[in-house]
Amino acid sequence: MNAARQKWALWSEKWRFAALAGTLLKWVVLGSGVGILSGTASAFFLKSLDHVTELRMANPWLLFLLPLGGALVSFLYLKVGKNSGKGNNLILEQINNGNETVPLRMAPLVLFGTLVTHLFGGSAGREGTAVQMGGSLAEWFGRILRVRSLDRKILLICGISGGFGSIFGTPLAGTVFGLEVLAIGLISHEALIPAFVAAFTGNLVTTSFWGVSHTHYHIGEVPGLTWIVVLKVVVAAILFGLTSHVFSELTHALKKGYTRLFKNPMLKSAAGGVVIIGLVYLLGTRDYLGLGIPLIQSSFTESVSPFAFLGKLIFTSLTLGAGFQGGEVTPLFAIGATLGNALSGFLNLYGPFLAGLGFISVFCGAANTPIACFLMGIELFGSDAAIYMFIACLVSYLFSGHSGIYTSQLIGTSKSYLLPIPQGTTLAGVKDLRKQKDKGTPDSVKR
Repeated sequence: MNAARQKWALWSEKWRFAALAGTLLKWVVLGSGVGILSGTASAFFLKSLDHVTELRMANPWLLFLLPLGGALVSFLYLKVGKNSGKGNNLILEQINNGNETVPLRMAPLVLFGTLVTHLFGGSAGREGTAVQMGGSLAEWFGRILRVRSLDRKILLICGISGGFGSIFGTPLAGTVFGLEVLAIGLISHEALIPAFVAAFTGNLVTTSFWGVSHTHYHIGEVPGLTWIVVLKVVVAAILFGLTSHVFSELTHALKKGYTRLFKNPMLKSAAGGVVIIGLVYLLGTRDYLGLGIPLIQSSFTESVSPFAFLGKLIFTSLTLGAGFQGGEVTPLFAIGATLGNALSGFLNLYGPFLAGLGFISVFCGAANTPIACFLMGIELFGSDAAIYMFIACLVSYLFSGHSGIYTSQLIGTSKSYLLPIPQGTTLAGVKDLRKQKDKGTPDSVKR
């Protein structure tokens, strides 16, 4: 094997352009394979999600089965899930030099769990499901082909990009998201071509082959570029970033709180379901259940309640904190869009314009992926407001601090030299570092 590799290395050195062409062909084939798998999985998931959402809307009594559904999914994860319960964080860990495997069982488990969450009224998203399905299918694909360790990591990135790009219909954002989400402040170009191929193919398979359409929104009139408008956008973006921070911290705190109160994960999810039911009847509305698509649509067409963003934030944090399956991104879109709409009167800016900025910026702050979210804004809303979207994403990214929805995300570079954090610290490790500093103990970081 070593002799063969040496011969290949010598040949590659002699025929450099042929070697580059071979590398391109290799990743077009492998990336397309992952894209086909993730795109097909996303198409099935999206169609199933539409079906269970229609069932829930037509049968309001299904909400009362939410505790039972949560307990059932937790039971399945407890008995057969193994490390699948780590979700997106497991995939990030494996790309960042982890030594576990991403099991194929993760795909059907998260698919079933997310559909159960939405069927019975939990407030959750779909990105986590798509990414986990893409990652587990990419791992399985790599095992079949017996790829080397480095190629395996690139395939996992393809799984993230393919899943994200196909679930939202945003291949460019999906490409960069798979690269940018690994570490704050660092992007590896090594997987750029494979990630793009996977995201592009995944989106193409979902839309063209399986005929799944994606929802698009219109931000309407974009204000002219003036200093006063830029200042107002910066103010809004600061609030978007702070909202991202609150969402991430509240969700993590509720996960810990539920776990302390209920050692049994089935009881934890059941109790979380009861809390959601109680809130529905306490507030007298079901607007905050499910993905939050109606809230997003309203934000672009009419005025919404100034506290709608807070309602969606609380319902989603309670749902995910109790261990229900599903992603965070679409609820974050709803939180951002409704917050932007609510700020429009205060800042004297066009409601749909600010809703569009909030849509991408709150997610940006929670995921720490400013470039991916900026590209998503262009893919969804067009380029007319590109400069404002870029400003909003950058400011929100900064003001969300060193927090986020993915606790295994690494700190590549600190967001501020005034807040020094050792490179390679995870977001979960940042909290440990702060506790140690408060106690005056030597620095040691959770990796």
